[in-house]
Amino acid sequence: MPASVVDARALARDIKAWAVELGFQQAGIADPDLGADEIRLLAWLGAGRHGEMHYMQRHGLKRSRAALLHPGTLRVISVRMDYLPRDAAPISAVLQDPTLAFVSRYALGRDYHKLMRKRLQKLADRIEGAIGDFSYRVFTDSAPVLEKPLARAAGLGWIGKHTNLLNREAGSWFFLGEIYTDLALPPDRPSSDHCGTCRACLEACPTGAIVAPYELDARLCISYLTIELRGPIPESLRSLIGNRIFGCDDCQLVCPWNRFATTSGEGDFSPRHGLDSATLVTLFRWSEEEFLRYTEGTAIRRIGHVCWLRNIAVALGNGPAGKAVVDALSARRAHPSDLVREHVDWALQQHGV
Repeated sequence: MPASVVDARALARDIKAWAVELGFQQAGIADPDLGADEIRLLAWLGAGRHGEMHYMQRHGLKRSRAALLHPGTLRVISVRMDYLPRDAAPISAVLQDPTLAFVSRYALGRDYHKLMRKRLQKLADRIEGAIGDFSYRVFTDSAPVLEKPLARAAGLGWIGKHTNLLNREAGSWFFLGEIYTDLALPPDRPSSDHCGTCRACLEACPTGAIVAPYELDARLCISYLTIELRGPIPESLRSLIGNRIFGCDDCQLVCPWNRFATTSGEGDFSPRHGLDSATLVTLFRWSEEEFLRYTEGTAIRRIGHVCWLRNIAVALGNGPAGKAVVDALSARRAHPSDLVREHVDWALQQHGV
């Protein structure tokens, strides 16, 4: 059936049902007009709050103007998928033990980009099988997309004070993905804000990165510092990082709406190689070959072995001193990377060595 004669409302209902059949928890249709969000994005960039994520400026207005990214886009199909692994060590238990390494829950298992992209492609194929050829492009955090504003516009939730998307029935432990399309589907009603007077996320942020409600300074965010930043972590922030070596979930952990969150049924999101509760010393001793082997297929691999060691050195410096810790750090003191040596020396200084 040609796309021009499709019953748009029926197709939108089918798309949402097909999305759930494919393993997404919810789907919605967004009008991609993000004028107000574009103004906020430009102000955020102008204030330099993106830090060294220079690609965000290079992309210009592609993030906020869908037709610049995929010409002819009329609607965006937005989906979400729960990722909180059901078999991972409790977050609070890991954070409270300074000898353990905390890895953000989204990164414990298989890299979500590939899994989500394949599911979205299957959804696009299902649509094509029903109506024939249509113009579309699939995205999973793989291009300049304002995915949270689009998800809000699609009725999947609101952007909370911590700048993550929140859903009344599911909290915030989920991934987002999109299909940009030329199909004139009926858009869903945007979600309204339900944060009220709550300030839990602002007060819980270890580094004060949530500088005001709905405003995040990435330069202070532990996720940025441990994942996006490629240079030295500012000394003034190192002690605040604690044992977080890849990302930070504190703002989600304290959010009242996450009492409604459910764990994921996706086996691919289960922890690999004990990364949900591994000791810092164990991970710090990984050779580059071991790092590449144990992080293959995960989001962690993208930071590389040098930044991995940088992050763990900071965590070791923040933890208790002991022979195993000092020996592990000392063994990296002559590492060929200036970045690693700098953070190892700092960590040893914290222990008076």
